[in-house]
Amino acid sequence: MLYYKKVASPLGEITLRSDGEALTGLWFADDKHYGAKDIAGAALADLDIFAQAEAWLAEYFAGREPKVSVPLKLQGSEFQMQVWRLLQDIPYGRLVTYGDIAKKIAAQKGVVRMSAQAVGGAVGHNPLCIIVPCHRVVGANGSLTGYGGGMWRKVRLLELEKVAMSKLTVPTKGTAL
Repeated sequence: MLYYKKVASPLGEITLRSDGEALTGLWFADDKHYGAKDIAGAALADLDIFAQAEAWLAEYFAGREPKVSVPLKLQGSEFQMQVWRLLQDIPYGRLVTYGDIAKKIAAQKGVVRMSAQAVGGAVGHNPLCIIVPCHRVVGANGSLTGYGGGMWRKVRLLELEKVAMSKLTVPTKGTAL
């Protein structure tokens, strides 16, 4: 059984989804990849896991690195899971590139190279935004590239984490918006 709850945030409504034990989804209301279809058949509920997630979000939106632990459960392909595990290793307020993640995966798999574009696809389909920090991944040239919750939110999340924005660029055209 799946459960959900919608919560307010400084950046707009967020949907939380759980299997009753762990958080399985967290996305903004107008996310490109997640929405009503991902809670179809789920029951609206107030669960302890949602209270934990809300406490985490409250700390985060107050501009602090959250210390609250939230049990997470990610489900995806083996490749997506590998990418999402690496996202969880990105420290608060730090950035990595898609290429950095591709190099790590190539090393883990024992191959010469891995596609940064394939990494981008997995990053873009992260079902637990913010907590699994896909917003901390940028292009090799400092471009903020895309963000399922909207480019303006990616900028705001990085500003909350006090990331130095002066060397980063926001795309003005293309699919990254």
